[in-house]
Amino acid sequence: MAGEARRLPVGGGVVISRQRLLDVIDRMRVAVPREVYDSREVIQHRDEVLRLAEEQAAQLLEEARAELDRKLQETEVVKAAEERAREVLTQAKARAQELVKSADEQARGRLDDAQESSLAQMREADVYALQTLKRLEQELDGFLLTVRRGIDTLEHRAAERPG
Repeated sequence: MAGEARRLPVGGGVVISRQRLLDVIDRMRVAVPREVYDSREVIQHRDEVLRLAEEQAAQLLEEARAELDRKLQETEVVKAAEERAREVLTQAKARAQELVKSADEQARGRLDDAQESSLAQMREADVYALQTLKRLEQELDGFLLTVRRGIDTLEHRAAERPG
């Protein structure tokens, strides 16, 4: 913006469109950090992990049932097959719960990190905007002082001239 701004004839300053400056500041505030998008991916990944865990649990359950049916046909090992099926089912449920818990913790951690990073970036953008506006205010005060001096000089000259 400063490179494209119109130069002032006095003092080497430039004129910047107030609206363009405010638009740039608004865009800086609205900009969404990459971490927020990453947190969405983590949530999607969590859903995929949950789906895979459920599929694995269903597969393990199906395997356990198939094994149980086969063992039932063998009268001597019926009790052993039932016990093994229960163990497999318990293991599958425990594994599914672990996967769900792990995915939830990971998603929460990434989301917290993304939110912290987003807040930090917003604070930095606000500090930068404030500094820029203060510099602009100082320059405008200098321009105003120059204009007032010019007016005073011209009024003084006009008062000194007869006529």
